[in-house]
Amino acid sequence: MTVLFPKVGSLKLGYNTTQVEEFFDMARAAYERPGEAEKALEPLDVRRTAFDLKHGGYDTAAVDAALDRLETAFVGRQRETYVRSNGQDAWMQELATRAQTLYPRLRRPAGERFAHPSLMSTGYRASDVDELLARVTAFFDRGAPLTADEVRGATFRSAHGSRAYDEGTVDAFLARMVDILLGVAEG
Repeated sequence: MTVLFPKVGSLKLGYNTTQVEEFFDMARAAYERPGEAEKALEPLDVRRTAFDLKHGGYDTAAVDAALDRLETAFVGRQRETYVRSNGQDAWMQELATRAQTLYPRLRRPAGERFAHPSLMSTGYRASDVDELLARVTAFFDRGAPLTADEVRGATFRSAHGSRAYDEGTVDAFLARMVDILLGVAEG
């Protein structure tokens, strides 16, 4: 049997090897035979993939890096198919339309861009998220450099109540931003 990724020691937690192998087998089939695979796989499906942790599992950093590369490959395929049917200008217009749906949230005041978790729940520190969103705004407004990897790799400290943003909402927004950045990078 081929080991796809390096494993962590038996006392450390890594991703469940069976789950990882099954996912990458399915992803390989979906990529190599688009339209033939049992279930089509979209870039967002790759980004949302999660694996259970298990002692002695696959190294999480290695698997996460492979997921990022896989997502980029699926975005490239998506772009190529779209451009072949509709043209490069239509692709860029599609990305602009997607970006416009994100922009109104960027215009909200800092600290009020996303819902806050309940007082007893934790979320992402609003000021950390707002700092990244300032970079997103600069990307949209002035073409300032920003990559999908920078957004993917962003980390935020924890906070409570009104000093925090709901994690799920922020994650969904950033996932859509990554799609746009990957689409631009591929173009």
